[in-house]
Amino acid sequence: MAEPVPARIAALVHEAGEEPDPDAVLAAFAARQLAAGHRVRGLVALPHEPAPNGKRMVLVDVADPASRYPISQALGPAACGCNLDPRGIADASGVLRRALRERAELAIANRFGTLESTGQGMADELLALMLAGIPLLTVVNTRYLAAWRDFTGGQALELPPRDAALQQWWDACRATPGAVA
Repeated sequence: MAEPVPARIAALVHEAGEEPDPDAVLAAFAARQLAAGHRVRGLVALPHEPAPNGKRMVLVDVADPASRYPISQALGPAACGCNLDPRGIADASGVLRRALRERAELAIANRFGTLESTGQGMADELLALMLAGIPLLTVVNTRYLAAWRDFTGGQALELPPRDAALQQWWDACRATPGAVA
């Protein structure tokens, strides 16, 4: 009987406020894989920056850290709605489209969240990467886990936000013949 093929889609699953910070774990993992010479492309979140009307969310291109994409907008002190900036998200999504064009060895998407759970945001780019067979790694908060499972057809591996789990998954992806472009 043949060995099962490792899941080429993985998510760091976490609860809000849980330690370690999954964004920091993802960013450190991406940096190590780039330093090891792997063609890693995608986006990671910077720690939230203080802003006059709340916290500012910024994504950074893992292959070009000077390329930063603010994805939140100031809505004013009385605002209580979502402050995600569709224009910033659209600009950042170009990084994932480039990962597809360049046939990255590993694509990293900062998060499957509010927008992606409803088929918006970077959902199209995530699907394109999955269909191309490029290993994809992201972060999913437990409140979006059911939507993530639907989105991936239950084909994604769910990992704790721990470097050892990420490395084991990545090693399995790379060890599969023909698995990495």
